[in-house]
Amino acid sequence: MNRGLLLLNVVLLVLVGVLFYLHFSSGKKETPKAAVSTDAAPAAKEFRIAYFEMDSLEASFSMVKDVKGELARKEEAINTELARLEKTYRDKAAQYQGQAATMSQVQSEMATRDMMQMQQNMQNRKAALDQEYQDFYMRKMRDVKTRIEDYLKTYNNNKNYSYIFAYEPGLFYFRDTAYNITDDVVKGLNAGYSKK
Repeated sequence: MNRGLLLLNVVLLVLVGVLFYLHFSSGKKETPKAAVSTDAAPAAKEFRIAYFEMDSLEASFSMVKDVKGELARKEEAINTELARLEKTYRDKAAQYQGQAATMSQVQSEMATRDMMQMQQNMQNRKAALDQEYQDFYMRKMRDVKTRIEDYLKTYNNNKNYSYIFAYEPGLFYFRDTAYNITDDVVKGLNAGYSKK
């Protein structure tokens, strides 16, 4: 659903860009305007679009590699904690099963409640860890996105592109490689990231 909305937004953005381009680059003759000074009229800006390969950026940008490493470590820590909780649960269940023959009715009910409580606690902890991981993931991806956007603003100061897109396979059907700025973006991002 989100991918569909994203695709629709990108298509609409491209169409607006095309209409903008066609409007300002059409060969219409301008009608004379009364008493308008040509000095005050701003020059029409050239419409230029560039793109970078998102998969190449993800494979080459050091920050993305570092973030992937952090995410893998976080996921491993979560899996370790969940495995520990699961082992504690199984051990307790085995202990109660070993004592089942000698338990009274009250002890059996208490053991059942204890196991149900442990299972509920385990499920709650798993949900909390999943939410914590999702928050961590979103924060890290937002940091990467912000870093890329900030670099592109600086990069575009003297390039004068109207739009710079991130190309992802399946989203666009044609691209002219003459406007591919992936190498510049990767080099600039890595240079800026290594300094920090």
